[in-house]
Amino acid sequence: MSPPDDALWQRIADHRIGPADASLTFAARLARENRWSEPHARRVIDEYKCFCYLAVTAGHEVTPSDAVDQAWHLHLTYSRDYWEVFCPAVLASPLHHGPTQGGEIERTRFYRQYADTLAAYEAAFGAPPPADIWPAANRRFSVDPKGVRVNVFDDIILKRRVALALSLIVFLAGLIAGRML
Repeated sequence: MSPPDDALWQRIADHRIGPADASLTFAARLARENRWSEPHARRVIDEYKCFCYLAVTAGHEVTPSDAVDQAWHLHLTYSRDYWEVFCPAVLASPLHHGPTQGGEIERTRFYRQYADTLAAYEAAFGAPPPADIWPAANRRFSVDPKGVRVNVFDDIILKRRVALALSLIVFLAGLIAGRML
């Protein structure tokens, strides 16, 4: 990976988010909050850094994947690092987060921006972004926005196919039990 502005890329790549001595690192917090493994969270952080590079160099607005957006949201909560170090010293530019205002015009705009972001990524880094972190636009704007935070202490999470299979088993058990009475 050798983007055109090596000095900017090197500053971004070298930047550590959060205190070096924290027992809960930025990567560990990102993993915990999103139920990811730490290796996956570190990959997402790497992709967040690619996104930040594109935000400064692409020449157009860029749109992150949902995973990259989670890293961005968390980085924004490290406000002193983000606004006092990262933007002025690393990016040498402010990077504001502008969420959608909703509606069809915004949906079309963000869909187009996301496609442009994926193309800019490939042009800058010489390869398409990893699909597990940068999914196709249809997933990004149709499926991912339906995600919600769930407290796994209070709730059980099952894949849809498992829940359907279990409901079928319960239904069939009910039928069998009804016949036995």
